[in-house]
Amino acid sequence: MHEHVRLTAWVRGRVQEVGFRWWTRSRALEIGLVGYAGNLGDGRVQIVAEGAREKCERLLQLLREADTPGRVDGVTEIWAAPRAGYAGFAVR
Repeated sequence: MHEHVRLTAWVRGRVQEVGFRWWTRSRALEIGLVGYAGNLGDGRVQIVAEGAREKCERLLQLLREADTPGRVDGVTEIWAAPRAGYAGFAVR
């Protein structure tokens, strides 16, 4: 059985006002994750994704690749147990 997890990632760089959240939403939905991507006041984007661990790891890998909108300077993540309650993947 696949372990379900909650990934919270903070992405820094030029990631606001470049379509980054919408790009992240599209990738998450393609992979089959639920959660959200939202802008933070300090210029970072916070992503919360829940699903199978290997799917969350795939999203994390995509966030760190060069094909994202804008420019990613770094990604910090934490892992936790899923909390559920998400019906899809939202942009906040």
